[in-house]
Amino acid sequence: MFHPRARIMLAFALPAVVIGVLSSLILVFVMMISGALQNLLWQNIPAVLNINTESASWTLFMLTLTGIGVGALIKYMPGHAGPDPATESLIGAPVAVNALPGLALALMLGLAGGVSLGPEHPITVINIALVAALGARLMPAVPTTDWVILAAAGTIGALFGTPVAAALIFSQTLGTNKDVPLWDRLFAPLVAAGAGAITTDQFFQPDFSLNIAPYNTSSLIDVFSGSVVVLISIALGMIAVWLFPYIHRAFNSIHNPILRLGIGGFVLGLLALVGGEITLFKGLDEMKELAHSNHLFEMGPLLAITLTKLAALVVAAACGFRGGRIFPAVFVGVSLGLMLHEYAPDVPAAVTVSCAVMGMVLVVTRDGWLSLFMAAAVVPGLKLLPLLCIVMLPAWLILAGKPLMQVAKQRLQRQDP
Repeated sequence: MFHPRARIMLAFALPAVVIGVLSSLILVFVMMISGALQNLLWQNIPAVLNINTESASWTLFMLTLTGIGVGALIKYMPGHAGPDPATESLIGAPVAVNALPGLALALMLGLAGGVSLGPEHPITVINIALVAALGARLMPAVPTTDWVILAAAGTIGALFGTPVAAALIFSQTLGTNKDVPLWDRLFAPLVAAGAGAITTDQFFQPDFSLNIAPYNTSSLIDVFSGSVVVLISIALGMIAVWLFPYIHRAFNSIHNPILRLGIGGFVLGLLALVGGEITLFKGLDEMKELAHSNHLFEMGPLLAITLTKLAALVVAAACGFRGGRIFPAVFVGVSLGLMLHEYAPDVPAAVTVSCAVMGMVLVVTRDGWLSLFMAAAVVPGLKLLPLLCIVMLPAWLILAGKPLMQVAKQRLQRQDP
């Protein structure tokens, strides 16, 4: 009844569904535990002890203690809580399974403690390792690469609540085989991503959209304005990229991870005192709060928030906290876009925010489709898509050949003890 091509695709459908559901359930579990721990650390305990969580002393104490805790996990847990995120891209080869408990604990503690990193990288690492290990045991004839793709697709679908992001990302990596049609190769990853997205939606709905006036009328001048915004965002992001390896090298000159991350946490606490409590945590809820109350902020505070969050992202990733860089990069883009709208109110906030987000995510990920998706997710609207596609072109030209926010592994002179 089915063509041989269809039978090949269907053979992976059931494993893809299982992988997507499993990837989502792991994400949901980690987010629920970290959320409960965050409430305990930042609400319940301070309430019992009658402590003001907005005080400088509590912020410095919590971030420093979080750094010491994560550092202890890296030092003493098997596998040292996984690879250094500063040396890794979002999707990589499977790591040893014995490193996953430490990585999960380090991620949950970092998220709960207020570290300016998101869950995307560690969750992807965990899911890829588990799926690859199970796949090798249950279906050893299937190449490891296929398990990596399915696990990554299921995780991306779960993270963003839609399979669209996975389709965009893998369309550029799976389209190189001219013997097999692209949609044949995308079939199983999209099944995994769809299963992951639907499963996540049963527990909570990832929503990146902001309370910003919609972009209903396109204008040629907005293309020029959007191009200027995205170039400003790229310039700011590239400063962070150029500083990243130097800060990473400085922190890694401290061989003891407990001391290194303790100092890193203290620096994050100092930065939070400058930018405010809104610059803590992964940034998803905080950017919604910022957009909702942006009328209360003038240019100066918005600039402080933008620079502080970007600095916190660099410090957190450089000193060894386990987390991803996409979510805080989106926050930086939102804050920058709101600030630029404050400076030039004639330019719609939808344009400044979406273009700033696209530029910042493009710097951090160097993935055009993912950057476009994040910009469209933050400020939804069909009228905005043509503008974003056009503005992406000069941004991509500017970034061609530029360094990544990633440290080459061969630069590392030692391993964590």
